Amino acid sequence: MRNLRRFAAAALASALLLTAGCDSGKDETPAAETDALTPVTYLTGAGVQGREAFIYIAQEKGFFREEGLDVKVQPGNGTEQNLKLLQSGQADYAMVDITAALIAYGQKKFTDFTVINAVQQLNLSCIMAISDKGIASPKDLAGKTIAYIPGGVVYSLFGAYARLAGVDSTKIKWVVMNPQQMPQNLAAGSIDAATQFVVGKPAVEAAAKGKTAVVMPFSNYLTDLYGNGLAVTKKRIAENPKQAQAFNKAVLRGVDYAMANPDEAGNIYAKYQKLQPAPVAAAENKLMKPYVQGGANGAPVGSLDRDRVARNIAIIQSAGLIPTGLTPDDVITYQIPS
Repeated sequence: MRNLRRFAAAALASALLLTAGCDSGKDETPAAETDALTPVTYLTGAGVQGREAFIYIAQEKGFFREEGLDVKVQPGNGTEQNLKLLQSGQADYAMVDITAALIAYGQKKFTDFTVINAVQQLNLSCIMAISDKGIASPKDLAGKTIAYIPGGVVYSLFGAYARLAGVDSTKIKWVVMNPQQMPQNLAAGSIDAATQFVVGKPAVEAAAKGKTAVVMPFSNYLTDLYGNGLAVTKKRIAENPKQAQAFNKAVLRGVDYAMANPDEAGNIYAKYQKLQPAPVAAAENKLMKPYVQGGANGAPVGSLDRDRVARNIAIIQSAGLIPTGLTPDDVITYQIPS
């Protein structure tokens, strides 16, 4: 009986030690892992290209978890569709082309949104061709066949670009084409050029199997245009500014990391998406770096400048894309309220 009591006492002591050990482990767990994460939905710009590896980096590295967020990434379908889903409550945050967003607001298509960062300080729009088409400069586009997306920002801005670059736009033949088909058609020679984004060069060259892509960036002439930025409804900013701050912080950490580690960014992208192989995704991030870090402007990553936005508006007004009256503060939030 005495041995039985000794055994019971020893068992109780072991149980207490085990319980203490479990409690100690719980105390060491970060709060972000034990507290419930807030689910939010994010829309990429258009499809899911390697240039948006930063969103998967923010997931992979735990940047969103640290901010208490559980982010569901869904493929976007361009600025207007993204704004439609954003305003209808089907998405919480969305990547948009800032110039296209300004046009949409100026035309009163969508007004319940605001842009809270500029992922790219310079616009990525360009015309792209394959080197064997005899196109070496913008002036060579006259008389050529160019594929475009109706309503796409590149096509919308072409008139302003053409005037500054000396392109005779009256001699261009335009053909409508799905963006996913453009690299293959450029490679096959069925079109001479296409509306593109500068970071699409690796994908076009991969389709062309070694042929060089000729890139004519709009930013060489339209220097004040921003690229993509993060949009959120004005209602969400007003009701939950801390969440918007947290999401924005995590996204920009992901952007910083992608620019500093493009090869790793490509690998992380390929872990989550199969649209592009890791080397192509990495190459997109390498090409994007000067656009993210501001080029000649030297602006901090993600920053928005009221004067530049005003000049951005002036450019699209002069192109006849929006009426007068739009102001930078209608569309841009420079600092999220606490």
